[in-house]
Amino acid sequence: MANKPSKQLVNPFKFLKEHVNSQIYVKLKDGSEYVGKLVATDTTMNLILDDAVEVADNGSRLVAKIGRVLIKGSMVEYISFNPSDAAEKALTGM
Repeated sequence: MANKPSKQLVNPFKFLKEHVNSQIYVKLKDGSEYVGKLVATDTTMNLILDDAVEVADNGSRLVAKIGRVLIKGSMVEYISFNPSDAAEKALTGM
């Protein structure tokens, strides 16, 4: 009987805290999308982003430059920690 590789469980709050000051992509349950620098989070996964932009079409189109935004944790569908493609497409119009 072969040993199964062990899966390491990750605490999402701890993982988010480790990514403060990182660029992130956030997709909300209402379909809106944001890219910005994660400034702060809390135990309910509320997010504060700086230099945030609202994007559309999976990050390929810039909707609005927002600046600082508070995103309620209960509205988050998912977060990506590799948003550079989405932000670059939106800001350059590609």
